[in-house]
Amino acid sequence: MEKIKEFFRTFLLVELLKGMALTGRYMFARKITVQFPDEKTPQSYRFRGLHAQRRYPNGEERCIGCKLCEAVCPALAINIEVAEREDGTRRTTRYDIDLTKCIFCGFCEESCPVDAIVETRIFEYHGENRGDLYYTKPMLLAVGEKHEAQIAKDRASDAKYR
Repeated sequence: MEKIKEFFRTFLLVELLKGMALTGRYMFARKITVQFPDEKTPQSYRFRGLHAQRRYPNGEERCIGCKLCEAVCPALAINIEVAEREDGTRRTTRYDIDLTKCIFCGFCEESCPVDAIVETRIFEYHGENRGDLYYTKPMLLAVGEKHEAQIAKDRASDAKYR
């Protein structure tokens, strides 16, 4: 008896009809796919994307050359060289991040005592060669200057929820 039922299920294509019913049910339903270049999904203020270095409002760079971010980086993606200035303060002469090594963990951002290195909301960047994703100090400062308003706004939101 079971063989006869199985024969009729196979002969009448029951599985195919169930699949077509499922397809028909969702064919006219509201679409939830985001059309990426035209539509953007909302991002959290804590999104970790492209790195940036910040400056103080007077234009001086924030990084004091403590090398905490270099020490805490699990991927060893950050390289820093420090020099002492005439006034006795330390500043970086070289600050490089290799984004091909970076795992975007945010440890560098959390360890920075002066909030100099941050990860922005920028995720639309690319490199056609490996060297294109090797960000130097001037490149990081340029990213920070361009997006300082959004960075400051995200920092304020983050402080509000702590």
